[in-house]
Amino acid sequence: MVNIGRIDMIVIGFTLLALIVLVGYAQPLVIAPLDEYESVNGEVLFEFERADVLLIDDNEDFTTPDEYRVVDGLIVVLEPGIYYWKVVGVLKSEVRKFTIQSKVELKLVETEDGFGVVNAGNVRLNVDVYDGDDLIEKRKIEVGESVKGGDKYVGGQDE
Repeated sequence: MVNIGRIDMIVIGFTLLALIVLVGYAQPLVIAPLDEYESVNGEVLFEFERADVLLIDDNEDFTTPDEYRVVDGLIVVLEPGIYYWKVVGVLKSEVRKFTIQSKVELKLVETEDGFGVVNAGNVRLNVDVYDGDDLIEKRKIEVGESVKGGDKYVGGQDE
């Protein structure tokens, strides 16, 4: 009877070991972006293994996540903000956080009539156009849009 008890213990031990290995193998592997990642580039590459659903949300509780059914290597374009992400396969992965920072940038461009500016950042801008010290126009310009006229431009992020 002692031998049967030992055999049972060995079988139970091997079964538990096999379950631990299988659960570890089923756990999704998240590679990128790293936790606490920060960038001004809104195009984010997600890399992971052993999962087929990517969840991205602006809150850690994932109450209203954007869901992507994908394979590894998905690029998602996001607006500036703080985001949380995880992947789901047989099991769920850890939750990671990343930030897309606002980038306010005006670039001077030469036009047929003189000079203008282009919104080279990643957010909509408020731009004041001056001719000397006189304000001649107030504009909101989208990313990639340009403004012409005047000889001085002052810009800031649109709220």
